[in-house]
Amino acid sequence: MSAAAAPEPENSASSSLPSSAAGPTPARPTAAPKLRQAYAEPEKFPIVMLGGSAGSMEAYEQFFRHLTPRSGMAFVVVTHLLPTQAEELTSDVLQRFTPMPVHLAADGLKVRLNQVYVIPPDCDLSLMHGALFLLKPTLPPSRRMPIDFFLQTLAKDARERAVCIIFSGLGSDGSVGLKLVMENFGMVMVQDPDTAAFDSMPRAALATEFVDFVLAPELMPAKLLEYVERPMLARLSRENPEESASKPAHALQKIFLLIRAQTGHDFSHYKRNTVFRRIERRMNSHQIAEFTHYVRYLQENPHEVEQLFKELLIGVTKFFRDQEAFENLQQHLRPLIADKPAHTTVRVWAPGCSTGEEAYSLAILLLEVIEEVAPDRHLKIQLFATDILAEGVDFARAGLYAENITADVSPERLQRFFVKTDGHYQICKEVRDVVVFALHNINKDAPFTKLDLLCCRNLLIYLNSDLQKSLLPIFHYALNPNGLLFLGPSENITGFQDLFQPLDLKWKISRRIETAASLPRLLNFSFSLARHIAVAPLSSPSMLPSISTRREGGPFASIVQRVLLHSFSPPAVVINAKGEILYVNGRTGKYLEPAPGLGNMNIFDMAREELSYEISGAVHRALQNRQEIKVENLRVKTDAGQQLLRLTVRYLEAPEALAGLLLVVFEDQPTPRRVRLAKDNSEGGLNRDAAVAALDKELQYTKHRLQTTIEEMESSLEELKSTNEELQSANEELQSTNEEAMTNKEEMQSLNEELMTLNMQYLAKTEELSLAANDMKNLLDATEIAIIFLDNDSIIKRFTPPVARIINLLPSDVGRPLAHFASNLRHERLAEDIQQVLDRLISQEANIQTTAGEWYNMRILPYRTLDNYISGAVITFTEITELKNLEAQLQDNARFAASMQETVLEPVVALNASLQVHFCNGAFARMLGTTPAELAGQPLVALADGGLNQPTLLDALQQLLSTSADTFNFSNLKLDLDLPDQGRCRVGLYGRRLLLLGAPTEYVLLGIEQVKPLA
Repeated sequence: MSAAAAPEPENSASSSLPSSAAGPTPARPTAAPKLRQAYAEPEKFPIVMLGGSAGSMEAYEQFFRHLTPRSGMAFVVVTHLLPTQAEELTSDVLQRFTPMPVHLAADGLKVRLNQVYVIPPDCDLSLMHGALFLLKPTLPPSRRMPIDFFLQTLAKDARERAVCIIFSGLGSDGSVGLKLVMENFGMVMVQDPDTAAFDSMPRAALATEFVDFVLAPELMPAKLLEYVERPMLARLSRENPEESASKPAHALQKIFLLIRAQTGHDFSHYKRNTVFRRIERRMNSHQIAEFTHYVRYLQENPHEVEQLFKELLIGVTKFFRDQEAFENLQQHLRPLIADKPAHTTVRVWAPGCSTGEEAYSLAILLLEVIEEVAPDRHLKIQLFATDILAEGVDFARAGLYAENITADVSPERLQRFFVKTDGHYQICKEVRDVVVFALHNINKDAPFTKLDLLCCRNLLIYLNSDLQKSLLPIFHYALNPNGLLFLGPSENITGFQDLFQPLDLKWKISRRIETAASLPRLLNFSFSLARHIAVAPLSSPSMLPSISTRREGGPFASIVQRVLLHSFSPPAVVINAKGEILYVNGRTGKYLEPAPGLGNMNIFDMAREELSYEISGAVHRALQNRQEIKVENLRVKTDAGQQLLRLTVRYLEAPEALAGLLLVVFEDQPTPRRVRLAKDNSEGGLNRDAAVAALDKELQYTKHRLQTTIEEMESSLEELKSTNEELQSANEELQSTNEEAMTNKEEMQSLNEELMTLNMQYLAKTEELSLAANDMKNLLDATEIAIIFLDNDSIIKRFTPPVARIINLLPSDVGRPLAHFASNLRHERLAEDIQQVLDRLISQEANIQTTAGEWYNMRILPYRTLDNYISGAVITFTEITELKNLEAQLQDNARFAASMQETVLEPVVALNASLQVHFCNGAFARMLGTTPAELAGQPLVALADGGLNQPTLLDALQQLLSTSADTFNFSNLKLDLDLPDQGRCRVGLYGRRLLLLGAPTEYVLLGIEQVKPLA
């Protein structure tokens, strides 16, 4: 770490660049010279590993486009590439993003300054002595971790020069290797998961808590340059105890000691990343580069210790933080409040209350719930809000907040629970009276108990996992049955599902399960309880009569019981089966004494020599027989001589809290003088027989214990053999399960890759569908045709805006039956027509008029899917009002023309190009002795019995119909005809070419001017 100890250059960028820049900051051209100075040797430059998987290409592009080409670093890009996959991430691809040379890694390729190296497909990459080496993978693709593999070698080879950057990707590759980088004083940077296309890898890295910076890819180059320009700043380290005390890990412990000595609070249980970041911020503000120097600065400036203490505390809070969370809490509080008996108290604890906003929010919420659920039960609220920062507690007690709380508190709550004074809002007295603020350290102080609600939001995330595991059982112990635990959205009760039942997984609301918390879990918490000695006040003689007043129950009775036990009960201890002393009553010093060495409270070790085997035997028999064992006339050496003793060992079966424990009682017996003075005789060797008897008794006892031990050992051996066989069988099953799991993992990896491919295809299809939907919308809008799409039950699925002119539909009417709406159509059978189309699958068409006089052509067709499945009906309305008006006008004109024809007295006939009768008037038909209907379509040559089949007439008519003719009429053409009822007559004919808008048509008009009979 010689590089880390180098002095920081003056005017360094570290003092000017923030930890998270607002935008990409281009590197300065002086970066490389500073790096060479910092790392002494020119070749000792930082090596940056860029690791990613799915979706990382965009991140690489953003990173390199914001990086100066002369950064003073080397870059190695390691990504996941399948053996069958084309080289998507090659030097050609990355070369588009950076002017630095980009190389495909090869064996023995030396890593050079300001160059980029890319891992090839189907290879593992390693680094040794500054050179890259490729290895053939030994694991299947689904189990390979190429990023972890390279990071391990990078950490060992580059040590403090190693930089790990994790980008977007699937899985957790890199989360193991980055720990090695951190342990070797390197730096770890992770892409902000919110900016990653796939956030699995970034989140897995963040879960390790070994991450220095979390940034978007475009912000990383500026932070990276800032980091390498001042490598002397101490890194997060995990060093061995044998290493020098000047290293950062030891300096951190010294910082904790200084804080604890001045404030009484221990921060060693806080998460290291949080602590390091905040300490580094204080160091940067004082331009201090080394942890050891900062420790000295703390020693010389007690005020800085106080500032650091405040810096380490988390003070981010506001009223009703996460409004949805409080709304969900309110729902779960209603049944809890509804079950509370009248005139009782709702007890709440809010540890880490900071400046009180959250505590007051809870009080307001409880007041509202009580008014809603139990207004007549006179329930009280007792809310304990605690914190370790005295200034925060004092601020919270005042309850005075700035005007900006209006963004978090509704106007109704502001009006009811706040009073506006001098540009501030103060909590009203009703709320302040129910909240009790106090200094309390959740790490060591005893909890508040008998709680209905415990709100500890966004505090556990700053504590390490060991302290979290100790606190959750304490929370369980503090809550009443069915009490609620309210945690922050990033906190959880993992591992304690037996204590709490989750009610709201998103907002972390849980209910206490009715089960006893295990004693070991509670004992793991290091309570710091002060022992308070109750001192009775001195009483004057005048007060003595009052002392004799009768007192029933309560503390007085318990005090009397303790005095009686102390005065009249024999010395005794309560032990467990292992002999550990759990409780001591009376003075046991004559029988027990501390054993040499470390503190030990075991009765077998503490028993005096002459009582040792007797106590052991009595305890053993009591455990076996589960009954009371008495040993009479035991002798104990005292200062006054030998004392006779009765030893009683009782196996306790009740109450339940003491079941399985043993009560050992020592009772002194009346001792004759000769027995008391037998000590002196034994010293003179005059009581040899008694000593032999005692040794013989001890020998018999030892033989008995040995036999019992052998039997128990044989029984245990048999049980161990059976257990071993079961464990072997279980091991085989676990191995089989492990193999199956590995196979499943490979299959899942393959399936995951297939899903990725399908996902890309679906994205492409989605884009196509979006384009098609846009085209369809514009098509429907352009046609301006009213269209209604119905399902098989005549429920409206979709419609176009012009429908509103016919049926008054709104966008919110989608999903309702069409029959519920009245239309403007003069058509009463619309529903029957739709059902008939759905039943017969035959389209219908009709021209329908609206009440406003508009005409529409209505078509009802079956709705057919692409696979020819009938999924409803389609109704189209095409406006034909203009056509209908034109049709009516034409009919009027036709009738008018027919009327005019009938009024003309001269016989007239209209002929088409084939000289067939197109129409004729009544006079012409009467002349020929027939009707106009019979003459329609007849050829001219057949009329008048062929009398009109004369070349002169036909040539004149053909000349009129000729396109090259200059004349369009003829007159006074004489023909002789035989006419019915008139005989032989001479008629005068005239012809006219019919014109339309001045242009000739294919019709001619033939008229008869005069008819003269021939005599």
